[in-house]
Amino acid sequence: MGFNCGIVGLPNVGKSTLFNALTKTAKAEAANYPFCTIEPNSGRVAVPDARLDIIAEMSKSAKKVPTFLEFVDIAGLVRGASKGEGLGNQFLANIREVDAIIHVLRCFEDENVTHTESTIDPVRDAEVVTTELMLADLESLEKRVDPLVKKARGGDKEAKTRLAVIEKALAVLREGQPARAADISDDEKREFRNLQLLSSKPVLYACNVDEDAAATGNDFTAKVAEMAAAEGSGTVTISAKIESEIAQLTDEEERREFLDTLGLSETGLSQVIGAGYGLLDLITFFTAGPKESRAWTVHAGATAPEAAGAIHTDFQRGFICAETIAYADFIEHGGEHGAKDAGKMRQEGRDYLVRDGDIMLFRFNV
Repeated sequence: MGFNCGIVGLPNVGKSTLFNALTKTAKAEAANYPFCTIEPNSGRVAVPDARLDIIAEMSKSAKKVPTFLEFVDIAGLVRGASKGEGLGNQFLANIREVDAIIHVLRCFEDENVTHTESTIDPVRDAEVVTTELMLADLESLEKRVDPLVKKARGGDKEAKTRLAVIEKALAVLREGQPARAADISDDEKREFRNLQLLSSKPVLYACNVDEDAAATGNDFTAKVAEMAAAEGSGTVTISAKIESEIAQLTDEEERREFLDTLGLSETGLSQVIGAGYGLLDLITFFTAGPKESRAWTVHAGATAPEAAGAIHTDFQRGFICAETIAYADFIEHGGEHGAKDAGKMRQEGRDYLVRDGDIMLFRFNV
């Protein structure tokens, strides 16, 4: 499976510049005026993983195929978006389609770059966007209550279940909190996801700073970190300008030297991927052989058949077992044959929960 993140924020905070850098494309016009992105742009990005390189080399694979994630650049939101201000309705609909939100916040001063507000205040900006998402959710849920109440009174069990979940979401929204703050039980999570609430999506705050603050952050990023910690969200500090410059460097050594001069150990892309995986609770497993070594992404807690289904639905439908080697064992014993000879290859059944880094071969019969 993939990983789909919508890049949102107020106009002119660096969303499109970041998108262009992350996807190494110029599909999104990074211009100094609001609504320069009219249609959502999307780009698939290979997920860097040093383990795949090592597995491919040890397996003498003819090619290696990384797993991918998708970024969607969504035009800037403004106050009143939930009521259709700006291009509100269109933007809110686009947000509804993504798995998680990367909320870009302007954390730099620059009088040459206009801002929809009179001052630079990333916490206030975050609240503007979050409030619009919450208001849209509140309106959506309140419209659903009366019809469900009637069905519930008539003995409709499905309506009762849905109504109970909606009431939990409404309770936190009316208190000024996003829907993701609702106390949803494991049994209710499926129903909660089906509500497709904008403010239920996990959020990663991307603090866009100037070059001087890329390595250390600044007072603005400190305030964002405090806000994110309070609400259980993630945060990364990146410079969209630096990412744009890195995207132009094709030589890996040049990229490393450039990062070193700035005091950075990794690119913003790597930070976003790492934080995003944690945010969505994702893990990676691998398949390896002479033809190719490939990385695959599944949610933590996925069973072996579900992992097989990430490759092909037939694999899941006819699942027999998964021949599995832990990454550490694969490396220690020099690859598949060495691990097998050392007794480190295991046959796992339907109940096996895939672990990050597993090298797997699925046996199936359709």
